[in-house]
Amino acid sequence: MLYRNLIDVVQERSAEWTEKTAYIFLSDGEIEGERLSYAGLDRRARAIGARLQELGAAGEPALLLYPPGLDFVAAFFGCLYAGAIAVPAYPPKNNREQPRLAAIAGDARPRVVLTSSALPAVDPGAVGERIPALATAQWVATDRLDEELAALWRDPGIAADGLALLQYTSGSTATPKGVLVSHANLLANQEMIRSAFGQTAESVVVGWLPLYHDMGLIGNVLQPFYVGGSAVLLSPQAFLQRPARWLRAISRYRATTSGGPNFAYDLCVRRVGPAEREGLDLSSWRVAFSGAEPVRGATLSRFTEAFAPAG
Repeated sequence: MLYRNLIDVVQERSAEWTEKTAYIFLSDGEIEGERLSYAGLDRRARAIGARLQELGAAGEPALLLYPPGLDFVAAFFGCLYAGAIAVPAYPPKNNREQPRLAAIAGDARPRVVLTSSALPAVDPGAVGERIPALATAQWVATDRLDEELAALWRDPGIAADGLALLQYTSGSTATPKGVLVSHANLLANQEMIRSAFGQTAESVVVGWLPLYHDMGLIGNVLQPFYVGGSAVLLSPQAFLQRPARWLRAISRYRATTSGGPNFAYDLCVRRVGPAEREGLDLSSWRVAFSGAEPVRGATLSRFTEAFAPAG
Protein backbone atom coordinates (compact mmCIF):
# COMPACT_ATOMS: atom_id res chain seq x y z
CA MET A 1 0.00 0.00 0.00
CA LEU A 2 1.16 3.54 -0.77
CA TYR A 3 0.96 5.90 2.19
CA ARG A 4 0.53 9.66 2.05
CA ASN A 5 2.43 10.16 5.26
CA LEU A 6 3.55 8.49 8.49
CA ILE A 7 0.21 9.26 10.16
CA ASP A 8 -1.48 6.87 7.74
CA VAL A 9 0.98 4.13 8.76
CA VAL A 10 0.38 4.55 12.50
CA GLN A 11 -3.39 4.61 12.09
CA GLU A 12 -3.37 1.52 9.90
CA ARG A 13 -1.13 -0.32 12.38
CA SER A 14 -3.24 0.73 15.37
CA ALA A 15 -6.41 -0.49 13.63
CA GLU A 16 -4.78 -3.76 12.56
CA TRP A 17 -2.82 -4.64 15.69
CA THR A 18 -4.62 -2.57 18.38
CA GLU A 19 -3.26 -4.03 21.63
CA LYS A 20 -0.06 -5.50 20.22
CA THR A 21 2.98 -4.09 22.00
CA ALA A 22 4.76 -1.54 19.84
CA TYR A 23 7.40 -0.37 22.34
CA ILE A 24 8.88 -1.46 25.65
CA PHE A 25 11.32 0.72 27.59
CA LEU A 26 13.70 -0.88 30.08
CA SER A 27 14.08 1.86 32.68
CA ASP A 28 17.41 0.69 34.07
CA GLY A 29 18.36 -1.39 31.07
CA GLU A 30 16.76 -4.47 32.62
CA ILE A 31 13.41 -3.76 34.33
CA GLU A 32 10.40 -2.87 32.17
CA GLY A 33 9.42 0.72 32.87
CA GLU A 34 6.62 1.16 30.35
CA ARG A 35 4.87 -0.54 27.46
CA LEU A 36 3.04 1.19 24.65
CA SER A 37 0.62 -0.63 22.36
CA TYR A 38 -0.13 0.42 18.81
CA ALA A 39 -3.54 1.74 19.87
CA GLY A 40 -1.97 3.47 22.86
CA LEU A 41 0.59 5.15 20.62
CA ASP A 42 -2.15 6.39 18.30
CA ARG A 43 -4.18 7.73 21.25
CA ARG A 44 -1.23 9.56 22.85
CA ALA A 45 -0.08 10.94 19.51
CA ARG A 46 -3.56 12.30 18.78
CA ALA A 47 -3.72 13.97 22.22
CA ILE A 48 -0.32 15.63 21.76
CA GLY A 49 -1.17 16.50 18.18
CA ALA A 50 -4.44 18.15 19.26
CA ARG A 51 -2.61 20.28 21.85
CA LEU A 52 -0.05 21.35 19.27
CA GLN A 53 -2.83 22.25 16.86
CA GLU A 54 -4.41 24.40 19.60
CA LEU A 55 -1.08 26.20 19.94
CA GLY A 56 -0.88 26.90 16.21
CA ALA A 57 2.15 24.66 15.74
CA ALA A 58 1.09 23.15 12.41
CA GLY A 59 3.88 23.76 9.93
CA GLU A 60 6.13 25.07 12.70
CA PRO A 61 9.24 23.49 14.28
CA ALA A 62 8.66 21.80 17.64
CA LEU A 63 11.76 21.08 19.73
CA LEU A 64 11.79 17.73 21.55
CA LEU A 65 13.75 17.67 24.84
CA TYR A 66 13.35 14.31 26.58
CA PRO A 67 15.27 11.80 28.66
CA PRO A 68 15.41 8.32 27.08
CA GLY A 69 11.97 6.72 27.17
CA LEU A 70 8.60 6.39 25.52
CA ASP A 71 7.52 9.99 26.21
CA PHE A 72 9.90 10.95 23.40
CA VAL A 73 8.35 8.37 21.07
CA ALA A 74 4.81 9.61 21.73
CA ALA A 75 5.89 13.24 21.30
CA PHE A 76 7.62 12.55 18.00
CA PHE A 77 4.47 10.99 16.59
CA GLY A 78 2.42 13.77 18.19
CA CYS A 79 4.39 16.28 16.12
CA LEU A 80 3.58 14.33 12.98
CA TYR A 81 -0.10 14.20 13.92
CA ALA A 82 -0.18 17.96 14.38
CA GLY A 83 1.54 18.68 11.08
CA ALA A 84 4.41 20.19 13.08
CA ILE A 85 8.08 19.65 12.24
CA ALA A 86 9.82 17.54 14.88
CA VAL A 87 13.27 18.77 16.01
CA PRO A 88 14.86 16.12 18.28
CA ALA A 89 17.69 17.36 20.50
CA TYR A 90 19.67 16.31 23.55
CA PRO A 91 17.98 17.75 26.69
CA PRO A 92 19.74 20.50 28.64
CA LYS A 93 21.48 19.95 31.96
CA ASN A 94 21.16 22.39 34.82
CA ASN A 95 23.67 25.24 34.95
CA ARG A 96 25.66 24.00 31.97
CA GLU A 97 26.29 25.70 28.68
CA GLN A 98 24.57 23.95 25.79
CA PRO A 99 26.24 25.22 22.61
CA ARG A 100 24.71 22.53 20.39
CA LEU A 101 21.20 23.11 21.72
CA ALA A 102 21.66 26.88 21.45
CA ALA A 103 22.76 26.51 17.84
CA ILE A 104 19.80 24.27 16.99
CA ALA A 105 17.30 26.56 18.72
CA GLY A 106 18.79 29.63 17.05
CA ASP A 107 18.47 28.05 13.65
CA ALA A 108 15.09 26.30 14.01
CA ARG A 109 13.34 28.99 16.11
CA PRO A 110 10.75 26.55 17.51
CA ARG A 111 7.29 27.80 18.39
CA VAL A 112 6.84 24.98 20.91
CA VAL A 113 9.17 22.96 23.15
CA LEU A 114 7.91 19.51 24.09
CA THR A 115 9.35 17.90 27.20
CA SER A 116 8.54 15.67 30.15
CA SER A 117 8.01 16.31 33.85
CA ALA A 118 10.50 13.45 34.31
CA LEU A 119 13.23 15.89 33.31
CA PRO A 120 13.55 18.04 36.47
CA ALA A 121 16.62 19.85 35.18
CA VAL A 122 14.52 21.68 32.61
CA ASP A 123 13.38 25.05 33.94
CA PRO A 124 11.92 26.97 30.97
CA GLY A 125 12.82 30.33 32.46
CA ALA A 126 16.42 29.37 33.15
CA VAL A 127 16.80 27.72 29.75
CA GLY A 128 15.32 30.80 28.08
CA GLU A 129 17.89 33.00 29.82
CA ARG A 130 20.78 30.87 28.55
CA ILE A 131 19.23 30.27 25.11
CA PRO A 132 17.35 33.41 23.99
CA ALA A 133 15.81 31.60 21.00
CA LEU A 134 13.73 29.57 23.48
CA ALA A 135 12.66 32.49 25.67
CA THR A 136 9.32 32.99 23.90
CA ALA A 137 8.58 29.36 23.03
CA GLN A 138 5.54 27.64 24.53
CA TRP A 139 6.65 24.71 26.75
CA VAL A 140 4.44 21.61 27.02
CA ALA A 141 5.03 18.65 29.35
CA THR A 142 3.38 15.99 27.22
CA ASP A 143 3.19 13.37 29.98
CA ARG A 144 0.76 15.66 31.81
CA LEU A 145 -1.67 16.03 28.93
CA ASP A 146 -5.14 14.51 29.29
CA GLU A 147 -5.53 11.76 26.70
CA GLU A 148 -9.14 12.91 26.22
CA LEU A 149 -7.62 15.65 24.07
CA ALA A 150 -7.30 12.94 21.42
CA ALA A 151 -10.98 13.50 20.54
CA LEU A 152 -10.14 17.06 19.44
CA TRP A 153 -7.48 16.03 16.94
CA ARG A 154 -8.08 16.79 13.28
CA ASP A 155 -6.15 15.15 10.46
CA PRO A 156 -3.88 17.88 9.04
CA GLY A 157 -3.95 16.24 5.61
CA ILE A 158 -0.20 16.30 5.14
CA ALA A 159 1.05 15.60 1.63
CA ALA A 160 3.96 13.26 1.01
CA ASP A 161 6.30 16.20 0.48
CA GLY A 162 5.30 17.81 3.77
CA LEU A 163 8.12 18.23 6.27
CA ALA A 164 8.21 15.71 9.12
CA LEU A 165 11.60 16.20 10.70
CA LEU A 166 14.43 18.68 11.01
CA GLN A 167 17.44 16.46 11.72
CA TYR A 168 20.60 18.22 12.88
CA THR A 169 24.16 17.05 12.45
CA SER A 170 26.13 16.27 15.59
CA GLY A 171 28.03 19.55 15.68
CA SER A 172 31.22 17.73 16.63
CA THR A 173 33.22 19.35 13.80
CA ALA A 174 31.14 22.45 12.98
CA THR A 175 27.94 24.25 13.92
CA PRO A 176 25.01 21.79 13.70
CA LYS A 177 23.29 21.91 10.33
CA GLY A 178 19.65 20.99 9.85
CA VAL A 179 18.48 18.58 7.18
CA LEU A 180 14.88 18.93 6.00
CA VAL A 181 13.27 15.48 5.94
CA SER A 182 9.83 14.95 4.40
CA HIS A 183 7.27 12.24 5.06
CA ALA A 184 8.12 10.81 1.62
CA ASN A 185 11.82 10.73 2.54
CA LEU A 186 11.10 8.79 5.73
CA LEU A 187 8.68 6.39 4.05
CA ALA A 188 11.18 5.63 1.26
CA ASN A 189 13.93 5.08 3.83
CA GLN A 190 11.73 2.78 5.91
CA GLU A 191 10.84 0.70 2.87
CA MET A 192 14.53 0.35 1.96
CA ILE A 193 15.39 -0.81 5.50
CA ARG A 194 12.46 -3.25 5.50
CA SER A 195 13.61 -4.76 2.24
CA ALA A 196 17.33 -4.87 3.07
CA PHE A 197 16.84 -6.29 6.59
CA GLY A 198 13.97 -8.62 5.66
CA GLN A 199 11.76 -7.12 8.36
CA THR A 200 8.20 -8.31 9.00
CA ALA A 201 5.49 -7.96 11.63
CA GLU A 202 7.29 -10.75 13.49
CA SER A 203 10.47 -8.67 13.81
CA VAL A 204 11.65 -7.58 17.25
CA VAL A 205 14.15 -4.73 17.40
CA VAL A 206 16.29 -4.12 20.49
CA GLY A 207 18.20 -0.85 20.72
CA TRP A 208 20.01 1.50 23.08
CA LEU A 209 21.00 4.23 20.60
CA PRO A 210 20.04 7.86 21.37
CA LEU A 211 16.56 8.54 20.00
CA TYR A 212 17.44 12.08 18.90
CA HIS A 213 20.11 10.75 16.50
CA ASP A 214 19.00 9.30 13.21
CA MET A 215 20.18 5.69 13.70
CA GLY A 216 18.19 5.43 16.93
CA LEU A 217 15.18 7.31 15.59
CA ILE A 218 15.01 5.89 12.05
CA GLY A 219 16.13 2.36 12.88
CA ASN A 220 14.89 1.65 16.40
CA VAL A 221 11.73 3.79 16.59
CA LEU A 222 10.32 4.19 13.08
CA GLN A 223 11.26 0.86 11.46
CA PRO A 224 9.49 -1.39 14.01
CA PHE A 225 6.15 0.40 13.71
CA TYR A 226 6.52 0.65 9.92
CA VAL A 227 6.56 -3.16 9.63
CA GLY A 228 4.17 -3.78 12.53
CA GLY A 229 6.85 -5.32 14.73
CA SER A 230 7.94 -4.49 18.27
CA ALA A 231 10.83 -2.54 19.78
CA VAL A 232 12.58 -2.92 23.12
CA LEU A 233 14.53 0.20 24.05
CA LEU A 234 17.07 0.99 26.75
CA SER A 235 19.10 4.13 27.35
CA PRO A 236 22.63 4.69 26.06
CA GLN A 237 23.76 5.14 29.67
CA ALA A 238 22.37 1.75 30.66
CA PHE A 239 24.33 0.12 27.84
CA LEU A 240 27.57 1.98 28.55
CA GLN A 241 27.39 1.16 32.26
CA ARG A 242 26.89 -2.55 31.57
CA PRO A 243 27.15 -3.62 27.92
CA ALA A 244 25.76 -7.05 28.86
CA ARG A 245 22.34 -5.40 29.24
CA TRP A 246 22.12 -5.02 25.47
CA LEU A 247 22.84 -8.69 24.88
CA ARG A 248 20.55 -9.80 27.69
CA ALA A 249 17.67 -7.83 26.18
CA ILE A 250 18.30 -9.48 22.81
CA SER A 251 18.29 -12.87 24.52
CA ARG A 252 15.25 -12.21 26.73
CA TYR A 253 12.98 -10.67 24.08
CA ARG A 254 14.16 -12.92 21.21
CA ALA A 255 15.26 -9.95 19.14
CA THR A 256 15.69 -10.44 15.41
CA THR A 257 17.37 -7.10 14.68
CA SER A 258 19.81 -4.98 16.66
CA GLY A 259 22.98 -3.01 16.18
CA GLY A 260 25.06 0.08 16.78
CA PRO A 261 28.44 1.61 16.04
CA ASN A 262 31.57 -0.51 15.80
CA PHE A 263 32.65 0.46 19.32
CA ALA A 264 29.57 -1.27 20.80
CA TYR A 265 30.65 -4.68 19.54
CA ASP A 266 34.19 -4.05 20.74
CA LEU A 267 32.92 -2.97 24.17
CA CYS A 268 30.95 -6.21 24.53
CA VAL A 269 34.01 -8.30 23.77
CA ARG A 270 36.12 -6.41 26.31
CA ARG A 271 33.63 -5.97 29.13
CA VAL A 272 31.17 -8.87 29.00
CA GLY A 273 33.08 -11.62 30.76
CA PRO A 274 32.43 -15.38 30.93
CA ALA A 275 30.07 -15.06 33.92
CA GLU A 276 27.81 -12.58 32.11
CA ARG A 277 27.91 -14.61 28.89
CA GLU A 278 26.52 -17.59 30.78
CA GLY A 279 22.90 -18.20 29.83
CA LEU A 280 22.84 -15.83 26.84
CA ASP A 281 20.89 -17.14 23.84
CA LEU A 282 21.49 -14.92 20.81
CA SER A 283 20.21 -17.45 18.27
CA SER A 284 17.18 -15.28 17.36
CA TRP A 285 19.42 -12.39 16.22
CA ARG A 286 19.29 -12.42 12.41
CA VAL A 287 20.45 -8.90 11.49
CA ALA A 288 23.32 -7.32 13.44
CA PHE A 289 23.91 -3.94 11.84
CA SER A 290 26.94 -1.70 12.28
CA GLY A 291 27.19 1.95 11.30
CA ALA A 292 27.74 5.60 12.25
CA GLU A 293 31.51 5.04 12.34
CA PRO A 294 33.96 2.87 10.35
CA VAL A 295 32.97 -0.80 10.28
CA ARG A 296 35.99 -2.88 11.26
CA GLY A 297 36.15 -6.50 10.20
CA ALA A 298 38.51 -7.37 13.03
CA THR A 299 35.96 -6.16 15.58
CA LEU A 300 33.18 -8.22 14.03
CA SER A 301 35.41 -11.29 13.93
CA ARG A 302 36.29 -10.90 17.63
CA PHE A 303 32.64 -10.41 18.53
CA THR A 304 31.54 -13.43 16.49
CA GLU A 305 34.17 -15.61 18.09
CA ALA A 306 33.46 -14.41 21.61
CA PHE A 307 29.68 -14.96 21.40
CA ALA A 308 29.49 -17.99 19.11
CA PRO A 309 28.76 -20.20 22.16
CA ALA A 310 25.63 -18.03 22.74
CA GLY A 311 24.32 -18.87 19.28
